[in-house]
Amino acid sequence: MEAHTKEPQYDRCLMLARERPTQMGLMSNQVWHDDPKRLGFVLARYKFVAKMLSGMDRVLEVGCADAFGTRVVQQEVKQVVATDFDPVFVEDVNRRKDPDWPLECLTHDMVGGPLARDFDAAYSVDVLEHIQAADEDKFIGNMARSISTHGVCVIGTPSLESQAYASPGSKAGHVNCKTGTGLRELMSRHFRNVFLFSMNDEVVHTGFQKMAHYLFAVCCSKR
Repeated sequence: MEAHTKEPQYDRCLMLARERPTQMGLMSNQVWHDDPKRLGFVLARYKFVAKMLSGMDRVLEVGCADAFGTRVVQQEVKQVVATDFDPVFVEDVNRRKDPDWPLECLTHDMVGGPLARDFDAAYSVDVLEHIQAADEDKFIGNMARSISTHGVCVIGTPSLESQAYASPGSKAGHVNCKTGTGLRELMSRHFRNVFLFSMNDEVVHTGFQKMAHYLFAVCCSKR
């Protein structure tokens, strides 16, 4: 006999579990095992990006990893094209594609050049800190060249001050964390307007940057 929940509105939970079970991606699976609360922080970062870009047509994600949070942005924009320089993660994303959430995912190294398309916006979450300082202007410049004249760029990255509390695994890949001032200086070389936000856990605010665990730069009017 087919099982039913006591409250019928939850029968959809059973149906989806049977017919459309969702797998976590490579990175989100690791986070869920090692530090579950961090998954909440990551999804909150994607929600901020989603609200900043709400209503846009074509949006580019740079450094999507397993793209587990990308669906949050997909809720707010018409189309997301996700990219990562690591084909292992791109293969994982494409293997888990859901027809209800169509997503184009490509292997692309933004340090090597722009993506030859004209997007309304581009964003990266937890990527800049992995880019060598010598390559940061190539990275941001190529993101800027991937968007239209009036496009928007959103960059999210851990603050330099937060690294005293970072895990050994995080520190191993974080080669270029920024202070708020440093992030503004970098983004101002490529955009005329740079709006800086602080973030602690899931909360985005305009408070004292040196006490922020995470930083967001929302940029427009590219140079």
